[in-house]
Amino acid sequence: MLGKLDWQPAAGAPELLAPATRDALGDLPAYSAAIDPGLADTAAFCAEYDVPMAASANCVVVLGKRAGESAYAAVLVLATDRADVNGVIRKHLGVRKISFAAQDDAVGTTGMEYGGITPIGLPADWPILVDEAVAAAGPVVIGSGIRGSKVLLDGAELAELPTATVLDLAQH
Repeated sequence: MLGKLDWQPAAGAPELLAPATRDALGDLPAYSAAIDPGLADTAAFCAEYDVPMAASANCVVVLGKRAGESAYAAVLVLATDRADVNGVIRKHLGVRKISFAAQDDAVGTTGMEYGGITPIGLPADWPILVDEAVAAAGPVVIGSGIRGSKVLLDGAELAELPTATVLDLAQH
């Protein structure tokens, strides 16, 4: 599979997924593997488990505001890239101001652990913005909703999530 991990079908290992992730997984062809929770952050994870940064995708939660209204969205980019939050993402969401959601807000609104937030199992009304490089990457490692595991699936599957939109999100 990928790296030095014991991958197994995610549906057969519910203890490796946050409840919302487990409930939303459905029949996605995903795999999960247990990791040291202290190594959940991307750089440490990739180094320890021999996973290339280009095969790891980060999910960040952003909060946009316009005319007194606030809205969350999830942004998924490869670990080798930085999301263009103040450009492409802000314009796509049609908001005047945008920022990364505060840690407490991200955890509270997703029901997932910080450092493990994943696009699978987010609130149903959230837009999921998937960078085109993620959609084209083939197998990618993402969070599982908890810090103690990771999920592996094809980036094209992420582009097919119900509220997903594929865009060129990376800063160039």
